Amino acid sequence: MPAERPPTLFVVSDGRGQTGAAVLQAALVQFREQRYAIVREADVRTAERVEAIVDAAAKTHGVVFYTLVADETRRAVRRAAASRGVPVVDVLGSALSALHDLFKRDPQAEPGLLYASEREVFDRRDAIDFTLRHDDGRRPDGLVRADVVLVGVSRAGKSSTCFYLAYQGVKAANVPLVPGQPLPPELVSLPPDRVIGLWVNPGRLVAMREARAQQLGTFKAGDYTDHEAVKLEARAAHRIMSDQGWQTIDASYLAVEEIARDVMRLRGLPERSLG
Repeated sequence: MPAERPPTLFVVSDGRGQTGAAVLQAALVQFREQRYAIVREADVRTAERVEAIVDAAAKTHGVVFYTLVADETRRAVRRAAASRGVPVVDVLGSALSALHDLFKRDPQAEPGLLYASEREVFDRRDAIDFTLRHDDGRRPDGLVRADVVLVGVSRAGKSSTCFYLAYQGVKAANVPLVPGQPLPPELVSLPPDRVIGLWVNPGRLVAMREARAQQLGTFKAGDYTDHEAVKLEARAAHRIMSDQGWQTIDASYLAVEEIARDVMRLRGLPERSLG
């Protein structure tokens, strides 16, 4: 005899569904031995979609937990549930009623307000995670998802600028231009306006590289800090940027936030994030 199918719990929201899912999970902790399936239905904005979800719940002997705020969809849930005999739980209902009585006003009934209020936080987390995974030329297959890709020689300020941008919600990656090494094909295939080169004059590069080497206790003579070698390296990098049609920023004496603002401007990204 086939095992009885576990009940389905539908989490229905006109936003992302995180609130309803969190409340449901908190309640389910008290029923650890039970079997169940959870279906999340996000961005539910029409009565037709509500009815389809309640129909699905009726067929699976499920329960609908909803965090809808628009009057039309809230009424549709109650109407459909009553006609089909489906149990429903209005997760926000009691809170909305209590606040209505307290403030003596109706709620805005505007879907997605919670996500909109937290969107900058979500975007920032996503951007920081992206930049961590695509720092210093790692995972070139992901460059296509970047808002901007910075290129330049060592100590041109690529990583620090990328992390500053990421903290503002911009998915920024960077790829080093290393003498004698070919460009990653994933970088070359990007639209030229997606890539920005950071150029630093040779004298400034040498000074920064020497300071960094001394800080790490690894200072020694070599092409990395040799003035003539660095001059050739900087010229070669600038030639690559020009040949590829990439816009450039002279980052020689700019602070990280100044470089970031120039990057945003060149990419046409809104500067509201860079407050």
